[in-house]
Amino acid sequence: MLAPPARAQQGLNAPPVPTLDAVPAAAAPPVVDGDVLGDPAWADVPFATGFRQTNPDEGQPATERTEVRILFTADTLYVGVICYDRDPGAIIVTDSRRDSSLADSDSFQLIFDTFRDRQNGFVFGTSPAGQEYDGQVVNEGSGGSGMGRGGASRGGGGGFNLNWDGVWQVRTQVSDSGWSAEFAIPFRTLRYPAGDTQTWGLNFQRTIRRRNETAYWAPLTLQYNLFRVSQAGQLRGLQVPAGDTENLQLTPYVTGEAIRLDADPARGTTAVGDVGADLKYSVTSGLTLDATWNTDFAQVEVDEQQINLDRFNLYFPEKRPFFLENAGAFTVSNAGGAVQGDPAQTELFFSRRIGIEQGRVVPILAGARLSGKVSNSVTVGFLNMQTEEVDGLTPANNFTVARVRQDLPNRSSVGGLLVNRQATGRPAGDGDFNRTYAFDGRVGIGRDMDIQGFAGRTDTPGREGRDHAYNVSANYESQTWRFQGGFMESGEDFNPEVGFVRRVGFRKVDGGIFYTWRPENFLKSFELRPHVTFNRFWDFSGFMETSLLHMDNRWEFEDSSSLVTAWNVRGEGVKQAFEISGIPVAPGEYEWNEGNIWFNYNRSAPVNAGVRLVFGGFFGGDILSVRSQLNARYAETFNFSLIWTRNDIDLPAGSVVTNLVGTRVAYNFSPRLFAQSLVQYNDSDRLWSVNFRFGWLQDANTGLFLVYNETEGIDQYIPSGAGRSLILKYSYLFDLLD
Repeated sequence: MLAPPARAQQGLNAPPVPTLDAVPAAAAPPVVDGDVLGDPAWADVPFATGFRQTNPDEGQPATERTEVRILFTADTLYVGVICYDRDPGAIIVTDSRRDSSLADSDSFQLIFDTFRDRQNGFVFGTSPAGQEYDGQVVNEGSGGSGMGRGGASRGGGGGFNLNWDGVWQVRTQVSDSGWSAEFAIPFRTLRYPAGDTQTWGLNFQRTIRRRNETAYWAPLTLQYNLFRVSQAGQLRGLQVPAGDTENLQLTPYVTGEAIRLDADPARGTTAVGDVGADLKYSVTSGLTLDATWNTDFAQVEVDEQQINLDRFNLYFPEKRPFFLENAGAFTVSNAGGAVQGDPAQTELFFSRRIGIEQGRVVPILAGARLSGKVSNSVTVGFLNMQTEEVDGLTPANNFTVARVRQDLPNRSSVGGLLVNRQATGRPAGDGDFNRTYAFDGRVGIGRDMDIQGFAGRTDTPGREGRDHAYNVSANYESQTWRFQGGFMESGEDFNPEVGFVRRVGFRKVDGGIFYTWRPENFLKSFELRPHVTFNRFWDFSGFMETSLLHMDNRWEFEDSSSLVTAWNVRGEGVKQAFEISGIPVAPGEYEWNEGNIWFNYNRSAPVNAGVRLVFGGFFGGDILSVRSQLNARYAETFNFSLIWTRNDIDLPAGSVVTNLVGTRVAYNFSPRLFAQSLVQYNDSDRLWSVNFRFGWLQDANTGLFLVYNETEGIDQYIPSGAGRSLILKYSYLFDLLD
């Protein structure tokens, strides 16, 4: 095999935009079985090739050849991919379950910018195991944990919504020449502008895992990833179906549940059943109406437990599919921190506030969502949900969310948001409501810089003081340097009840400097990323609440192992006493230093491990925190992980040791048939939990689910709702226009 070429340090000259012509199927469409070379439907179709690396040798040709062909029929878009490989026995696949990460596997992904707005797109991907991977990109992925190197958000409120599930198929084959894949994507799964013949933005990504290689058809510099649709190529000559109402889908469900609660043992086991349905209708080719009745989320994976080591709210991500689809339409630009590692302070709309109250499920009676594009540059989102009353917990509530965003040239946009919660029914008082108003914007400057922010206020009866919040941040990112900075202010009475806030009543500044260096022949290093960040919070009297100076260096090695070494200079101003795992922390001003060491061994190896060590001062005392993780897999079928976090805390008022242990086991019978379990033990809250899920998936993540949940307290600490349940749910998608 040829040795990989030397690394290019000068980056890429601006190449011409690559183009690919889509062609109509000449006769019969392809047989979707993964055999591209053996199917005559692909024989005379022009193909895209000439991929160039971003990792590890930026700007150089990919070490293996990739060919991509696209053709279409009256209702379906077909993509044929050949990933040549001179050593197919070395192909790595780590998982095959739908939407599991492709980062540690050989894989192929593509993105369609159907409206050519250079900001948003649909992503489809697969691995040699035939995995189905799809999602929606908003604002080039910048709404989550950051652009490019920063990664993407898995949830719906960030820049990449992995929880969008479309109706499509993919099949793959591994052969002596490498591996190949065939995608069949119905046009009705996508959203696009009016017009019969169209040109879309397009890019392809191929990952060769054993070489830590990532290559793109439309070349990208190292600070960007597939989501950078402003630098995508073009797909020309695409003929889309005529007409605006090409999609009408009904997804009914039926569920049965057996429940036994420890808090009420006299009742024994209770058996209940329910039915409901979701409806999806294409109002236009770019605008979708989703309706739900008696919504059920029994198939959703449970939250991972957390131990709170400070005095602010913990964040648990949204996992319920109905709220996550098209969630990017409701995302407000930069309603959080500008700097990586600084947790987002505010989400103006946080869908977990609908149907969940104090950790308990509140039944959702019905709801509807209208979202999508009303033109090539205007995105709208409207959501209305009605929940039921729960005695002793909450009255019935109606939730309304309205959002509009106007896209502007060069990755810029302006938008507005309205959120309203109104209690309904007999227990509701006249003044039981909460409203949030906000405007936001983003300005792209050149290719590598953007400024974004928001301004908002809330309306809550009885809270008439400073009820505003605003944030502005700037980000510059080149191939080697990244600069970030921002300012945020939140009033004491800022109260987005249908949002998420870590704290209120503060002013904050933050900033960061990041450098990326790719050395040659230095300790088998692939990339070094030293950086320094700073953030500080004050209240409105000038009292310092939190200060963090973070000095860090991340080493990534050629086999994808990584080592992080960091030193933190921290300060905390405590105005009201609080507890950490039962140990009180008195009011006062605290300053300390803290060290961090974090090592992860080659994530794609069959057995790999990682450990994180945090040591130093802690609120006038000391802390030693160790988080260790062991992962093992067998091919793409079996995955096992064991995570143990131990905190040894010694404070002036006492000492405590906390342990949080979690083990996750998953077995994939096929890409659409799986079983997985999550067992967690938390001695800080004295509880343990078990979640087992069996899934037989069909189109768009519907299908048969068997779920067992158990939560138990230790000794007298049985939490409310502890007990066990067994749930059987079946849903099926009916395509009423097929």
